[in-house]
Amino acid sequence: MHSYVLISAFLLCGVMDARKIRGISSSYKRFYRERRSFLCIDGSKVIPFEHVNDDYCDCEDGSDEPGTSACSRGRFYCTNLGFRPHYIPSSRVNDGICDCCDTSDEYNSHAQCHNSCWNLGQRERAYVEGQMKTLDEGLRLKQQLIEDGVVLWREKQAQLRGLQQLAEDLQVKLEECRRRKHEAERLKEKTLDIQLVRDAGYVHTQENSKKSENNSESEVALEQGEEQPVIQAKIKGTAGGYEGEDPLLKAAARAAEQEVSDLKKVEEAYETVNMEISELQKKLAIDYGVDWEFLYLNNQCYELSVHEKWGMWTGTPELYSQMIYENGEPCWQGGSRSTTVTLTCGTETGLRLVKEPSKCQYIMDLQTPVACQPVLKQRGIHSEL
Repeated sequence: MHSYVLISAFLLCGVMDARKIRGISSSYKRFYRERRSFLCIDGSKVIPFEHVNDDYCDCEDGSDEPGTSACSRGRFYCTNLGFRPHYIPSSRVNDGICDCCDTSDEYNSHAQCHNSCWNLGQRERAYVEGQMKTLDEGLRLKQQLIEDGVVLWREKQAQLRGLQQLAEDLQVKLEECRRRKHEAERLKEKTLDIQLVRDAGYVHTQENSKKSENNSESEVALEQGEEQPVIQAKIKGTAGGYEGEDPLLKAAARAAEQEVSDLKKVEEAYETVNMEISELQKKLAIDYGVDWEFLYLNNQCYELSVHEKWGMWTGTPELYSQMIYENGEPCWQGGSRSTTVTLTCGTETGLRLVKEPSKCQYIMDLQTPVACQPVLKQRGIHSEL
């Protein structure tokens, strides 16, 4: 019975002492339950427990001095009840400057510290509430943009199918126009040949008739001793055709010219449609996100001129949280310019930040509803208030 009481009292005393040890979080208290010895958290050394927080560094990882500034690698845990807990380097313990809002880091100094955790916590909670409202509104707007993106995507797909069908129809019409042009030109040539033959026959007849007259005249002339000129027949041509051509030839020529004009129009229309198909296919090949939520950003301008080329989507843990632009204009005495655009949740779309952290390497912050993720709402903005 006495042994049980003694053991219980020893354990209770160990728990109480562990709670009194400064500079440790609740998750590390199990390492500081009072025993005869203390094992450095990195397992490098075992020291007597009374050496913990004795203002002398025994462990290489500084774990034996969480509440003093003895270890250069040590960390002091600020509990900051009512605000966010955090660690500070052990070198800041009792240095006369208040680093923890609960003043726990200056327990043995002359610094006049005041506990400001509650006020900071109120501001933090107000900020978190504002962020949650922004997230809710952003998610609502994002859902609308997703729905609009789906509709627009379907419209673009329907437009592409319509253009492809039109291209097929124009292809058939193009072949038909080529055939008709070829037939019209053949008909024109055939009609022209007939005209030439007819005209040649007419000239031949005229020559024979004239030859008879000339023979009669020649006989008279020969009797009189006169020389006669040689008669030559010519068909005279003009820039617009042949003189004296008949209506059939004129109609054939006009028909051929019309077929040439019609073919040219169809060829131009076919070329234009194919160009539109190519441009639309390029747009549809772009990665607009899982639900096409980034489709609405296409062709949108936010008053920023860049010359880099689109690289890829990236980001951790969300894939579509960063846009990489690469291979920009050459940088003087350096490589090509590049830009990383980080997308953050917001109710409006616009640039909030532009920086150049290193030479010709730019970072931008683009706030937009499509960057809002439901997982943010489920997880919340982590804070131990």
